Amino acid sequence: DGEVHINELKNGNAEMFWNPTSEVRRQRLKRHIVLFEEQTDFESERLWQHVTSAINKGDQHKATQEKFVLEEEQRNAARERRENGTEWKPLLFQHDATTNEWHYKYEDLRPWDPLNDIAQFEKNGILQTMERHLSTGMSNHKTTCINNQITRHKRSAKDCRRRKTSDQPSNHSQNTESSCSTPESVQELSDDDGKYLGFESLCAQCGKEMNHLKEIHSAVLSLQRAQQDIHR
Repeated sequence: DGEVHINELKNGNAEMFWNPTSEVRRQRLKRHIVLFEEQTDFESERLWQHVTSAINKGDQHKATQEKFVLEEEQRNAARERRENGTEWKPLLFQHDATTNEWHYKYEDLRPWDPLNDIAQFEKNGILQTMERHLSTGMSNHKTTCINNQITRHKRSAKDCRRRKTSDQPSNHSQNTESSCSTPESVQELSDDDGKYLGFESLCAQCGKEMNHLKEIHSAVLSLQRAQQDIHR
């Protein structure tokens, strides 16, 4: 976002190569980085800190030396793995043998949905998307839980009717209320804070995901209100 010049060493002439306008500077993407003290040893900023420092000081010789040290350490580590028969397994990337390329394991290539997608963020190297509604996978899991509970209730009701029919000693007893109750119709199923009328509460995974999404949504709303206050 600054000026770039080309210096001709033969005749000493300098030529303007790039001079961004104020509009270009305003469009610069905001950079979000992990705090240096929270980075692991192999994250780029920490790993290359000595090389970066030398470049910023204009010491090209020192930068080259520091780069050589890093590369030698990587070569030695690779040599030790080969000798020990240790396979290198990246945490976030996988190799495609067909194209001989490395791909990020958690890449999300679907189009951005402005009506449902709130924000995209990285946590522990894994790219995640915050959504207004449950994701498809979560919805499927939720539906499976409901269907399992419906099946259990239907089976229970069937057994209850069978017992009621076989245990009728007289016409008088037929008028006695049974201790078993018929399950409600599936159409009457409704969602109320993670609990379904006539059914057990959501399974532990569903409940945990629901609570997590509520917390994230609440935090986003709080940030939005703070931004509005600052803007005012």
